[in-house]
Amino acid sequence: MPLPSPVLRKLAHTRTIECKGYERADGLWDVEAHLVDTKTYAHTRRMGGRERRPGEPVHDMWIRITIDLDMKIHDVEAKTDEGPYPVCDDIASGFKALVGVTIGPGWRKSIAERVGGVRGCTHLVELLGPLGTTAFQATGRAREARNAGRPSARKPYQLNSCHVYKDDAPAVLERWPQFYAGPRR
Repeated sequence: MPLPSPVLRKLAHTRTIECKGYERADGLWDVEAHLVDTKTYAHTRRMGGRERRPGEPVHDMWIRITIDLDMKIHDVEAKTDEGPYPVCDDIASGFKALVGVTIGPGWRKSIAERVGGVRGCTHLVELLGPLGTTAFQATGRAREARNAGRPSARKPYQLNSCHVYKDDAPAVLERWPQFYAGPRR
């Protein structure tokens, strides 16, 4: 276990999020996220739902975005197989409001404007953060190959996004020497 040993405890809840990126035959990309929440004890679905046994999903939700290499969303599919209320899946089609949005600067603001609050589902909206990151990870090599040989004066989006990529860090000097702001040796 990478964390220090905790005090004696009992598991109550597990959330699993899995994200996957796929290159499609038509040149677009599908990026999918799946969220499953389970409890270790029996509980009842709200609004008259049946009792769920320990380990049975409270939430079982999916979202898929279809993007191009410019990170523009062409399609969105969302589905709630299990939720605490029978009407949880009713909002899934509302996520089509993200079609036309580009994942990048302003991504979270676009999410909030289009599917935030009562226009969406808290859990599906939560999936859009890791889904956006997965989109960049899945398409990275294809975007680099597409742009190979084309010099860019534009700063990489990773610059100053974390301590490894601060503009005076060795990783920036190695990867993007033209944007390195530290001392030259």
